[in-house]
Amino acid sequence: MASHVVRLLGKQLDSGGPGPISDVNHTWVAPLVRFLLLCEKFHTTDSTQHPGSIALRILSTSPGSAHFNVTILPTLTPTLLPTHPLQSRAMALKIFHIFGHRWFSSHMETVSGRDIGELLQAVGDPFQLTSDPPLQDGNPAGTADYDPMMAVAILIEFASSNRRQKHLHRSNFTSCEDIVSREEGRDALGRSLDLVRDEWLGHSPDPAKITAAVGRLRELQCSNTAEAAIAWAQAAGIGSPQDHETWRSTRP
Repeated sequence: MASHVVRLLGKQLDSGGPGPISDVNHTWVAPLVRFLLLCEKFHTTDSTQHPGSIALRILSTSPGSAHFNVTILPTLTPTLLPTHPLQSRAMALKIFHIFGHRWFSSHMETVSGRDIGELLQAVGDPFQLTSDPPLQDGNPAGTADYDPMMAVAILIEFASSNRRQKHLHRSNFTSCEDIVSREEGRDALGRSLDLVRDEWLGHSPDPAKITAAVGRLRELQCSNTAEAAIAWAQAAGIGSPQDHETWRSTRP
C-alpha cells in the first residue's frame, strides 16, 4: 500500500495535473514528508519512484512554514552531499534557501550545534553542484530552479548569528569570493540580500547584525563578500554613518 501511494505521488508531481502538491494544506506537508522518509528506509531498486526524491520535490515547491521541523534534516543534510545517490544537490540547496531565513531562523534553537555544523558542512560551496539527477519512472527527474546566490544570502544571515556563525567555513564562500570581486557579482548578491532583508533584519533593520556578519566573514578571510555585504547595506540605507565606519574598520 505504501509503495502504491509513493507511485501516485510521484506521478502527480510528474504530471503537474490538477491538485498539485503545493496546494496541499501546509499542516499536512510535514506528516507527508515523514511518511515518505519512512518509506525510503524500505525502498528497493525495483521501484523507479524514490520516496526521498519525492519528499525533496514537495519541500522545494512548498513555501517556508512553521509546520516544518527538524525532521527534514535527516533527508536534507545528506542529499546536499555530492556523493548522495539521488544527485539532487541543487534541489536540496533550493530547499536550504527556501527555509533558511523563514524556518531555520525561528526554529534553529531546537537544532543541536552538531546538526547545524553537519548541515553547513554539507551545504559547502553553493555554486558547486552535481551531475544530472537519475531517472525517475524512466524519465529525467528535472533540475531545480536554483539560484546559488540565494543560498549565499542565507549563509551571510547565518554569519550574523552567534549560535550559527561558528559553524561556517571559508569553503562556504569560495566561489562567491571570486564572483563578487566583479560588479555583476556584487549586484547579484545585492538582489538576493534584498529578498531576505525583512525576515533577516526586520522592518527596522538592526545594524548590529551587519556588524556581526561582516566580522565573521572577515574572520573567515572572505573580504570580498564582506565588502559586498557592506556596500549593499549602505545602498539600502541601513545603519548610520557611525555604523558604516564600524563595518569598514571591523577586523578579525
